[in-house]
Amino acid sequence: MIIVFFGPPGSGKGTIASIVKKELGIPHISTGDLLREEVKNKTDLGIKAKSYMDRGELVPDDLVLEVLKRRIEKPDCKNGFILDGYPRNVEQAKTLDRTFKIDYIFNFVLSEDEIIRRLSNRRICPKCGAIYNLISMPPKTPGICDQCGTALIQREDDKPEAIRERLKIYKEQTEPVLEYYGDRVINISTENGFTASKRASKQILKIIRGEI
Repeated sequence: MIIVFFGPPGSGKGTIASIVKKELGIPHISTGDLLREEVKNKTDLGIKAKSYMDRGELVPDDLVLEVLKRRIEKPDCKNGFILDGYPRNVEQAKTLDRTFKIDYIFNFVLSEDEIIRRLSNRRICPKCGAIYNLISMPPKTPGICDQCGTALIQREDDKPEAIRERLKIYKEQTEPVLEYYGDRVINISTENGFTASKRASKQILKIIRGEI
């Protein structure tokens, strides 16, 4: 089973994917996470990608494709996967359609104000990867990871000016892909924080299981 998740930055894709993947027993493949891992490991690909990511710009197709192909070839993808962050343009969507049979396409919808509020308050542990939100899910000790005690950081692309640039690019380059897929897309609201992500996950699972 191959599922594609769409949605602007901060729409809850990661939270929803973590719930759905456990229920379905398939991996969640986020091109953003894969690229950040390359950056963290300071690989040649990661060094190239970092300059784009720090400016809130999309990483070029050839770099994304290279890291994605490596991941899909791993054994845990044999029964399917959840794809997040790809395709990002119509040509990529056509390539994906020629390569795989996509079973479900979900698009997460929320307001721009909510996106900026969420992302500008997000903090990440650089050591263990734990994610916090200063408003909805703050750490017990301000600025410190609950799990490992490391000082939390704000990603460069989670700062307001970079968020606005990411949203502008998303609308210009990614939304046309939704037009390409047309009525194959199922829209899911993720407004109102973490509880919305849990509700969205339940809705997705009901759709996949034929309960809706």
